[in-house]
Amino acid sequence: MDSELKKSILKTGTTILGIVCKDGIVMAADRQVTAGNLVMSKDAKKVVQINDYLVSSWTGGAADAQRLGKLLSAELKLKELRSRSRPTVKQSANLAASITYSNVRQPSMIPNIVGSLVGGFNEDGTTELYTIEPAGGVYRVNDYDANFGSGMPYVLGLLERLYKKDLSIKEGIELAKEALKSSTQRDVGSGYGIDIFTITKEGIKKVVEQTIEPDYKDDKKN
Repeated sequence: MDSELKKSILKTGTTILGIVCKDGIVMAADRQVTAGNLVMSKDAKKVVQINDYLVSSWTGGAADAQRLGKLLSAELKLKELRSRSRPTVKQSANLAASITYSNVRQPSMIPNIVGSLVGGFNEDGTTELYTIEPAGGVYRVNDYDANFGSGMPYVLGLLERLYKKDLSIKEGIELAKEALKSSTQRDVGSGYGIDIFTITKEGIKKVVEQTIEPDYKDDKKN
C-alpha cells in the first residue's frame, strides 16, 4: 500500500482497558481519534453498550470498529430471535472474533485492523471479559487487558503494579481512571476524555464521563 494512503487512514490511536473485579468488570476508554498526526475527533465513543448485557471497546481503524459494533449488535439480535435464547458472553465474544477474522482475510486496499474487548453478564449473573486480537484470536481475561491500543504500554505498566485479585468495582473504577490518566499524559494517540462502564449481575452502568480540557497558565517569574 502506498505510504500516503497509509498515513491518511482514520485510526483510533486509543487506550482501551478492561479490569476483572471480584464483583464484576470495569471497562474504559479515551476519546481521541487520529489520522496520522492530525486529531480528527475529541469526543469519539470507543467503549459502548452493545445491548442490555454486553459492552465492547475497540482499537484500530475507526470505520472498521464502527462497522464491527453494528454487525455484532445485529447478529446477536438475530441469533436471539432464531434460537429464542440469549447468547452468552462467550458466544458473543466468539461472534465478534469470527467477524474480525473474516474481515482480516478479505482482500482489500485498506486492511481491516481492529482489536476488541468484550465484556458482559450471563443470565445466571456471572460476568466475563474477553480480548480479541486484530487477527481474530479470542481469549478470556482473568485479570486485566488493554488489547493492542497505542496506550497499552502505559496502562499495562501501571496495572502490573497496582492490580490485585480481590478488587471491588469501586476500586476498579479508580484504577481505570488512573490508568487512563497515565496513558493520556504520555501517549500521543490518546486523550480528550474518558468513559467508564461497570458490568455486574445487576446490569450495566456508565459511571464516568469526563472531558480533558487544556488550560494555559502563565509561567512563574522570578
